[in-house]
Amino acid sequence: MASSVKKSAVTTRDAEATKGRILDAAEEEFAKGGLLGARTEAIAANIGVTKSMIFYHFGDKEGLYQAVLERAIALRIRSIQKIDIHSIEPKDAMRALVGAFIDDIVVNQNLPAIFFYEGIQNKGKYYGQIAIESIYRPFVEVIERGIKSGQFRKCDPLHVSVNIMGMCVFYFCHHENVKHLWPAGTDLLSKDMRAQHRSEAVEQVVASLLA
Repeated sequence: MASSVKKSAVTTRDAEATKGRILDAAEEEFAKGGLLGARTEAIAANIGVTKSMIFYHFGDKEGLYQAVLERAIALRIRSIQKIDIHSIEPKDAMRALVGAFIDDIVVNQNLPAIFFYEGIQNKGKYYGQIAIESIYRPFVEVIERGIKSGQFRKCDPLHVSVNIMGMCVFYFCHHENVKHLWPAGTDLLSKDMRAQHRSEAVEQVVASLLA
């Protein structure tokens, strides 16, 4: 009995590990061409599994795509939840939120591209099916608290939150385009340039909100 339980636990761990590898490979593939451009054959070949294995775990390409989006959002929610936005001043909470959001992008730079393709190809169909409100809600709450306390100017918290996301993400989505604004050879994704972007974005967001 104990042997069968142990075997079952190992099988479960192996299955979860396989799903994780598939999701990692799928994320890379979706970042190259979105849902329409991605090929399950390429995902399978990249990690040495069969297409039938992918379909076994995720149903079809759309199911796999949805799982990639859901995992990405879940990871960002967990990152944001680590910040105690209620016990510190609004401006400090906003600094922490923006900094954490950019840090998450640095860890996984595939996501801005995937979300870009989602808007272009699918008109946000799948984006609307995941818990995106959980990403924006902390920003909205901090802005509302800042307005109420008089620390932030009066504004539309949701609209401003969307603009904040844009400021954070644009740099990573279009670094190959805007790199031409810097001297030739400048790597906008180098550690120093990412740190500068983070610092400028954090301070610009806070400065734009202060009353």
